[in-house]
Amino acid sequence: MAQKNTLQYIILGMLQDDKKTGYDIKTAFTTEIGEFWQAKHSQIYPELSKLTNKGWIDFETEIVGTKLEKKVYSLTTEGRNALLAWLKEPLTELPTNKDEFVLKLYFIKRIDDERLPEMIQQQIDLHQKKLTHLEERKLVVFPEKRIKENYGHYLILMHAIHREEEYLSWLESLKQQ
Repeated sequence: MAQKNTLQYIILGMLQDDKKTGYDIKTAFTTEIGEFWQAKHSQIYPELSKLTNKGWIDFETEIVGTKLEKKVYSLTTEGRNALLAWLKEPLTELPTNKDEFVLKLYFIKRIDDERLPEMIQQQIDLHQKKLTHLEERKLVVFPEKRIKENYGHYLILMHAIHREEEYLSWLESLKQQ
């Protein structure tokens, strides 16, 4: 089965409410969207070019300062239709979970392996840090009155918080074995 180019739809989704520069889009991958999807600079800018060529997005060139040009992208009607069609598509399979820690555990053969306690504690520290970050984001991005304004984002953030809580619970249970 051919792999779907999801990045194009992510970019369309980012442009559905307002115009953004390539830098704005790249930044979103290190803040909000980066919580559940990754894309690099080297992927984003070529995708912007492809979407422009498809007629799904357009751009205006703005001058910043005296010489610096920046492209400000916006969604076209064709792009909005493509985004809406993608949102309606059913998901027919679950994504592959690429968790390097779990992969390493797979290759541990003995319950008394001396590497386990340190590996588990490192993961606890990382997941606790992530959980703290997510809880702080929730307080900043979603004060009570703003939840309805971007409900899907709220649901994703809550999913991420619950995922980290569950992962931490599982890691703590590993320490008991």
